[in-house]
Amino acid sequence: MALIRQVQITFDCADPERVARFWCEVLGYVVPPPPAGCATWDDFDRSLPPERQGSAFACLDPTGAGPRLFFQRVPEGKTVKNRVHLDVRVGTGLVGEERLAALEAECARLIPLGAVRGRLLRADGFNESCLGMRDIEGNEFCLD
Repeated sequence: MALIRQVQITFDCADPERVARFWCEVLGYVVPPPPAGCATWDDFDRSLPPERQGSAFACLDPTGAGPRLFFQRVPEGKTVKNRVHLDVRVGTGLVGEERLAALEAECARLIPLGAVRGRLLRADGFNESCLGMRDIEGNEFCLD
């Protein structure tokens, strides 16, 4: 049986570069260097057939610890709740008011980037508090 050593998370979206750059800001990720022979990603994009230009973009964790994120253009818009979402772990190890403060601080940082605040789920004795959010194209994620 093969051992999986890496995972990539793929987002369907309308504007791959815009969504990728949003997630770079959220997670501290970076855009990888353009392919060999291209000085910039714009140069690479212009080398593609017109129907493929702007169709994909990626970002990665500069430490190499986190998964690569890949964004691909799809013709249809988002219509229902995500079946998979990211949990952005800003409150790990924190509880009570300290955790809520960390979630609210991160929410305040992300809203100017285009994120939309969702519902705050308070600790219930089993789960700690988390805050639902949406990215710039409406994809759900949680501040956890």
